[in-house]
Amino acid sequence: MGPPVRSILHVDMDAFYASIEQRDNPALRGKPLVVGGTTNRGVVAAASYEAREFGIRSAMPMRDAYRRCPSLLRVRPRMPHYKEVSKQIFRVFDEFTPLVEGLSVDEAFLDVTASMTLFGTPIDIAAAIKQKIRDETSLTASVGVAVNKLVAKIASDLDKPDGLTVIYPADYESRLDPLPVSVLPGIGRETLKRLSGTGIRIVRDLRVAETRILEPVFGRFTQKTRDRAAGIDNRPVISMREEKSVSAEETYDKDLDTRESMDRELLRLTERTATRLRKTGLAAGTVQIKIRQPDFKTYTRQRRVQPPANGTDQIYAVARELLGTWLGSNPGAKIRLLGVGGGNLAPAEQPDLFAGEETATTIDKTVDEIRSRFGKDVLGRARTLDSD
Repeated sequence: MGPPVRSILHVDMDAFYASIEQRDNPALRGKPLVVGGTTNRGVVAAASYEAREFGIRSAMPMRDAYRRCPSLLRVRPRMPHYKEVSKQIFRVFDEFTPLVEGLSVDEAFLDVTASMTLFGTPIDIAAAIKQKIRDETSLTASVGVAVNKLVAKIASDLDKPDGLTVIYPADYESRLDPLPVSVLPGIGRETLKRLSGTGIRIVRDLRVAETRILEPVFGRFTQKTRDRAAGIDNRPVISMREEKSVSAEETYDKDLDTRESMDRELLRLTERTATRLRKTGLAAGTVQIKIRQPDFKTYTRQRRVQPPANGTDQIYAVARELLGTWLGSNPGAKIRLLGVGGGNLAPAEQPDLFAGEETATTIDKTVDEIRSRFGKDVLGRARTLDSD
């Protein structure tokens, strides 16, 4: 017996952050706009479709975006506002099916297999969702319809903005084969580099390639990759996805070039991460740091923590040690971006009363309560203050 036949939608909001800004401010409509870093050292978080005509994309350095379009408009991100709009959109999803797997604030998979008796065909449901989102938020979404998540996600990107694309299994070869291999999950820039010289450019090339060509690139994932190129994907929609990591990072206008400044920023980022962990009742079994140099070379380092921690001082001690080890291998290095994260999350446990952690935990909780009541900037550690 084969896998069950499902009806899956992938709903992807069109230029979500930028579209909200253009909706809220008519003066921005029809103009090249980015949401993102407030200085030329920042990066683009989202670009309007007018900006994309200049080749501007998310994660692009802001200075490169301005070089492509000197008349580019820029607005600061308003994440709390975007999240509120996202809640509106996800409430629409919930009206059609309980099987909603959110991928981010602006996209989700929906399994509508059991919803068809109430709402009609998957195409009917996709059209109804698009219309209801437009009615309630004045925003557009693109929807892909297929029998699995992989093909639905590919389909949603084929007719943007405001598209509705259906790909049936009988049409996989005609619809998927001509697409660039980069449409498949897991094939990013580094994998494309490794594929260079193999002659593999489009999905068909990957689907029919010999194992001896694919194995040096994909190793034990060779067959899974070939299955993806054939449109095979048996993953179910998971309605409740546990958070896998919590992190905070910052890109700096001026490179961090002293250990003092690095430690100060590391502590600030640790506070943000640890506060989020405590707020959600989680603890991190792994502490990670992310470092990006001025030439955009990026490094990550991590270490397991036992027992899992969510105390600021506990996480900071590990993060500082990781940073020190990296600096030992990169003397004189400057840092453009710094990040602190916690992974391998688990429910937080009551600390051992005899482990010397109770005082620190109590202080953290007290600080959290004060900030929750009076604002996050009302209280801070002396070590996070600038020297001047």
